[in-house]
Amino acid sequence: MGRTVIIGGGAIGLSLAYHLARRGAEDVVLLERNQLTSGTSWHAAGIVGPLRATPNMTKLAMYAVELFPQLEAETGMSTGYKRTGGYWLARRPERMDELKRIASLGRHFGLTPEIVTPEVAAKAVPGLNVASHAGAMAVAEDANVNPVDLCMVYARAAKNTGVEIRENVAVSGVVTTAGQVTGVMLEDGSVIEADQVAICAGAWSKPLAATAGLALPLQAVEHMYVVTEPMLGLPDPFPVLRDMDTGIYIKGDAGKLVIGGFEPNAKCWDAFGPEGNRPFLEMPEDWDQFMPFMEAALELMPALADVGIQHFMNGPESFTNDTRPLVGEAPSVDGLFVAAGMNSVGIMSSAGIGRALADWMVDQTPAMDLWEVDIARADPKTATQDHMDARMQEAVSDLMAMHWPFKQPKAGRGLRQSALHDHWSAQGAVFGLAGGWERGLYYANDASERDLPYSIADQPWWPLAEREAATMQTGTALLDLTPFGKFDIEGPEALSFLELLCTARIDRPHGRAIYTLALNDAGGIELDAAVTRLGEHTFRVTSGAATRWRDAGLLRRRAQGFDVTITDVTEAEAVIGVMGAGSRDMLSDLSPDDWTQFPFSTCQEITIVGIQCRATRMSFVGELGWELSLPAEEAGAVFNALTKAGAKPLGHYALDGCRLEKGFKHWGHDLGPEITPLEAGLGFAINWDKTFIGKSSLVQQHESGVSQRLCLFKVSGGPLMLHDELIVEAGQVVGLTTSGGRGPRTGETLAFGLIRVVPDETQADTCAREFEIEVAGKRYPAQALLQPPFDPKSERMRG
Repeated sequence: MGRTVIIGGGAIGLSLAYHLARRGAEDVVLLERNQLTSGTSWHAAGIVGPLRATPNMTKLAMYAVELFPQLEAETGMSTGYKRTGGYWLARRPERMDELKRIASLGRHFGLTPEIVTPEVAAKAVPGLNVASHAGAMAVAEDANVNPVDLCMVYARAAKNTGVEIRENVAVSGVVTTAGQVTGVMLEDGSVIEADQVAICAGAWSKPLAATAGLALPLQAVEHMYVVTEPMLGLPDPFPVLRDMDTGIYIKGDAGKLVIGGFEPNAKCWDAFGPEGNRPFLEMPEDWDQFMPFMEAALELMPALADVGIQHFMNGPESFTNDTRPLVGEAPSVDGLFVAAGMNSVGIMSSAGIGRALADWMVDQTPAMDLWEVDIARADPKTATQDHMDARMQEAVSDLMAMHWPFKQPKAGRGLRQSALHDHWSAQGAVFGLAGGWERGLYYANDASERDLPYSIADQPWWPLAEREAATMQTGTALLDLTPFGKFDIEGPEALSFLELLCTARIDRPHGRAIYTLALNDAGGIELDAAVTRLGEHTFRVTSGAATRWRDAGLLRRRAQGFDVTITDVTEAEAVIGVMGAGSRDMLSDLSPDDWTQFPFSTCQEITIVGIQCRATRMSFVGELGWELSLPAEEAGAVFNALTKAGAKPLGHYALDGCRLEKGFKHWGHDLGPEITPLEAGLGFAINWDKTFIGKSSLVQQHESGVSQRLCLFKVSGGPLMLHDELIVEAGQVVGLTTSGGRGPRTGETLAFGLIRVVPDETQADTCAREFEIEVAGKRYPAQALLQPPFDPKSERMRG
């Protein structure tokens, strides 16, 4: 690799520089517009919490526990790292379900979280008032680090390995040519050439990314904490306290306490206003904003009433629209990388994020599945100022707010709506965000079914999903499929491109639709899609809604060198799923075309109520049905005709339950870059007689056998299955679930899970093993299924 320029001298940029040098990058230049740490890193609280809510976020966070002491040994300098232990305190009984799930995950990854009574925390911190608490989780590995000291150690270690660090050098933009980074422009008009550029400028990253056409949903807010005067008798070390249901944290600081929190209605701050460029900025005290946190702290630790406040810290911090970091390579620009939007945990995250992005930049592919934080998930519309202002009503508080299953955001809604949004609304849709679009989660018959409460157990909407799915037994249901990503691939080399990209044979008759995969070099699944041949040199690729921007980037990069044109037509067309045993008869009544001569996995141009559509006979719910694609402006007339003929709506929740009981996998949960088609049970999507990216790895795995297998489990006892639950055999964890739920037609509790197997183990052998799945600390018997529980022979879907 050539020269790499890193923009930003905070914890993230310095960690990236250090890790790039460790990976052998020889020409790394870090540019800081002021002094190192002078943006937000210098005033961070310095909490190190290695346990997070998901496997990959925990893997990223745990690395800090290893790296920070290692850096001290490398440089002889102190980071201030000190293990203190910590307690996550729960006031709501429902919060304990969340903590128990997280604790199970943490133990699986080698941490030692324990579910304890509140009194255990009170014993560790005398005087703690836990009378209103339901329980707690103790995490022995929680720690503190000094943010400035850590950054100076990063800088020393990076310089020692050849990184050039230049302070007081301001960058005005990223320079690109034909979709490729070529350097950065400085404020003095000069250009530093580079093959790769990493924007690690925290709250100031957004306009830099915009100069390269990349929209980042990032917003700076005023983030506050107070430091008390010295207090006698504090435990040493003082454990990190997180009072989850009041949104506050308390940590020790050399005989004093630091009290902070994550509030609703956070105050947005203009990082590009008059004070935006001032280093080591402190903003005015705002006791009106901070008082709820102070009151919560006084209630938790009454002794604070007798202690003065030594310092009120109010500094900028950047948050994203969904409270997850923005990391990775820009889908539309080669060589442009980002690590920003750390949502106030940048110091702790610096180790894992720095290493992960360095690996990505050096290897040109991530070393682990980073979809959870990938900037390619970000819809450009979410980056608008109005949207980000609205999201700050919730995004900051979401860090510690109750994470209910199926929780939906309230602020900043309505960014993407299908052309039929009002029609779905008239049918009773209760909308939610799915893949960034407003989609009917379920359909209410009256007001009593609309504002259903959240639950950690049986979901109140389950009976509604069952009612919707039951329509398909004899009748017809309508599904909103418009949000799925739709890309037209055209050109004289379109077929050659798709044959190399896809695992399935694409050279098929016009009008044929085929399910296929795109892999990485290791055989992992980067995309699953339906490819439809529309003409000699014209194809339609249909992929997931949430992966639209990622998929667009993958297609763009893989198409380089081919004479093809790729057009995103997602918004141009509306897609209505017409599914159920009555679908053929209903469509025949509304159309002059012969729907009896319409084989499965094909498409035809047809007419419905005088409007031309493309109908594709495929189904993600496992029923007889068609997907109708038509111009967005004409979709209303077709929708009205279908509903007038008796079709009923089917929501997103029912759709997901139906795909689960039919054994259909979902990219981003069940499928991803770390699982191969052979491991996922998708060998039918591979054509071994052709060349495709990743084939050599699959051939090797085919010969040696798989070491892990994705299985569908039926779980006894009716727990709420979500994802990332432990799968246990003979007392040992053998895997994790990837997605779960309840089948609306079978009533079964189901989950996909990825488990370890021996190379010669057959599917039948796996199903003969005895498993349990741990959900919120309790284990339930689970049976691996040889066939899906609904219509295992696909007689309904193909009939």
